[in-house]
Amino acid sequence: MSRMGDVLAGFHAAWEFESDSVLIRFERGIRTPKLFQTLGERRIPHEAISAVTLSPGKRGTVILHAVPRPGADPLMEAAAGQLKESCDPYRLVLPAERETLAEYYADELRAQISADDGEPADRHLVAAPEAPLQFKAYDGKASFDGKLVSFRWFWTGASSAKWKAGDQSFLVTDLSGIEWRSPEVFEGHLRLLRRETPVAQPAQADQDPAAVVFGLGYGPVHESLPFAASVLAAVRASGSALNSDGVGTSTSATPSVRRDPADIAERIRHLGELHQAGLLTDDEFTMKKTELLAEL
Repeated sequence: MSRMGDVLAGFHAAWEFESDSVLIRFERGIRTPKLFQTLGERRIPHEAISAVTLSPGKRGTVILHAVPRPGADPLMEAAAGQLKESCDPYRLVLPAERETLAEYYADELRAQISADDGEPADRHLVAAPEAPLQFKAYDGKASFDGKLVSFRWFWTGASSAKWKAGDQSFLVTDLSGIEWRSPEVFEGHLRLLRRETPVAQPAQADQDPAAVVFGLGYGPVHESLPFAASVLAAVRASGSALNSDGVGTSTSATPSVRRDPADIAERIRHLGELHQAGLLTDDEFTMKKTELLAEL
């Protein structure tokens, strides 16, 4: 058995092997994927791992991969297979000369995995990124304080359907899950799935007040995925704490009428970006800016 505290260092991360888990510490360097830098470090209990593989990588490297159990990690559950290999936090890329050492640790780790660890987990075993979290989507600002998800629409990006619905707030107890579509693909978005929906949610995320859409530079993976994972973990935790009937309270997506100066300033900055990019005329920019300032 390997000694507790043994460390295997690779590119962008180092794995520390402990008696009941693997502590993954990610580097902060500029070459390190932004998602890894955001995650910082993660503790992966042995029971959250279903398999361990070692395979050749590109350009004289080997890859040690701890395969997570389905449902054990809210981050991977939210990602739903959409992460690029280079951004997979369960892959450790090592120089080929460390292959023998990596094989040793892979064998040691396999010995810690029980036969039923290949089964889907009935609860999250890996901690989600902690709230509060926020990010800018294309059509609004999303924020999460641990209990409430809030969407505050940008005047220029939000559809008329969202603008008419008003800013939205959702209690995690009213949600059944999330749907994250990577900003690196067409129609990327984060949609909140509600336990009880009086009417069907619109098929298009840009028409759904329970969703924010991504765009070039808006909702990047390293911001929107940890956010989605944090919300998902809170939803799962609240679901297990529901009353004995297993029924949550009805959805309360209440429009917020409050307009604080910081929000107005954010929207005006967003307008300015579109104006500079030539997407708004001088007149349109002046008119919308005047309308926003009138709300102060």
